Amino acid sequence: MKPNLTQIRRDLHQIPEPGFEEFQTQKYILSFLDSLPQDRLELQTWRTGVLVRITGKKPRQTIAYRTDMDGLPLTEQTTLPFPSKHQGYMHACGHDLHMTIALGLIHHFVHHPVDDHLLFLFQPAEEGPGGAEPMLQSEEFQRWKPDQIYALHIAPEYPVGTIATRAGILFANTQEIFIHLKGKSGHAAYPHLAHDMVVAACQLVGQLQTVIARNINPLDSAIITIGKLHAGTKENIIAGEALLEGTIRTLSSESMELIKERCQSIIQGIEESFQCKGTLTWGSNYCQVYNHHQLTQEFMNWTRTETTFQLIECKEALTGEDFGYFLEQIPGMMLWLGVDTPYGLHHPQIEPNEDAISVAVELMSRYLTHVTLREK
Repeated sequence: MKPNLTQIRRDLHQIPEPGFEEFQTQKYILSFLDSLPQDRLELQTWRTGVLVRITGKKPRQTIAYRTDMDGLPLTEQTTLPFPSKHQGYMHACGHDLHMTIALGLIHHFVHHPVDDHLLFLFQPAEEGPGGAEPMLQSEEFQRWKPDQIYALHIAPEYPVGTIATRAGILFANTQEIFIHLKGKSGHAAYPHLAHDMVVAACQLVGQLQTVIARNINPLDSAIITIGKLHAGTKENIIAGEALLEGTIRTLSSESMELIKERCQSIIQGIEESFQCKGTLTWGSNYCQVYNHHQLTQEFMNWTRTETTFQLIECKEALTGEDFGYFLEQIPGMMLWLGVDTPYGLHHPQIEPNEDAISVAVELMSRYLTHVTLREK
């Protein structure tokens, strides 16, 4: 019997969990896998992730397919009749669809085995603190290390039935940044006796934007976004501390290093100017997603000639994705899957079109079969 992939997606949508805390999600995946014929199925768990190998009939190589698992700390605002049951968490980046597609592919290949080994990776913590890099280094992964690897990500802006990708860089280098400014609080009537961290933080945010405007080649692409700023407790109290959190995105590692150096220099200047102490902490960082040229071109040519799906050669994006760590060591590629929704990724109202699930299962089951048939 074919699985009800729509119901699987809806089940997973209701149980979003933080990175490395995907306990219910892992349990759900293992339960589904336990329902399948086991003669060619091998399983390993790694933290809250799962590695699934379907043994080939005459294996020459291992082809991998990776999906992510975690949700986002976001309160859902959709009209769906199956909303998140976990207050304050939501699958707003499509990981519920991603996992469903992977389970659909496993079901297909368990019943239609190919000559080569197929490895399916359910990777935790893509949204943070980052699960790809430690999974890549794990004994479990190294035991079944693949020769090629593939993945997809939903794309709200494309219609269902549209696939988009490109050779070379697809997603950006990313770096989380956390800044703590500590000055001296005081009464609003006596500003000369305090060191105001609201003013310092405002100056800092403005100066950080000059890094992009005046230090980065305008033909390059980079972003500094301060997405969170917290300072003060009351309207007539000068804030003695400020906390800033943000993200840096670049399309080159050289620009990332330059921006990080400039951030440190600017904070030192803020310290001197506002008589405060600035502490800079770097959070999670993801390397770029760089699609292997030959494999990507082969996929694009095959999609154009062997399917009825629309293929777009897209531009690179400043989106972050830790799948890039796999691509640093293993040839492979990632693609966009159209899901036709007006709300973007990480938006509390995003409602991807579930018809995209069957599109992805058909596309990737046929393509992974094609990969196993070609000469190594």
